[in-house]
Amino acid sequence: MGITDKISNTAENAKGKAKEATGKMTDNESLEAEGKMDQASAKAKQGGEKAKDAMGDAKDAAKDALR
Repeated sequence: MGITDKISNTAENAKGKAKEATGKMTDNESLEAEGKMDQASAKAKQGGEKAKDAMGDAKDAAKDALR
């Protein structure tokens, strides 16, 4: 995963946690739900990036095995 992607996903997750906490404190269900959605989005992006990294590693390992 690229460092900029990792930072962006971490920031999105933190923003989501803050929105969720603010929503809980102010009894704003909409804001709380939005925060949970931001967190879910960040986690999905992190999963996608990890999968891409794993595929790249597998590709490199296959190339090395053929040498």
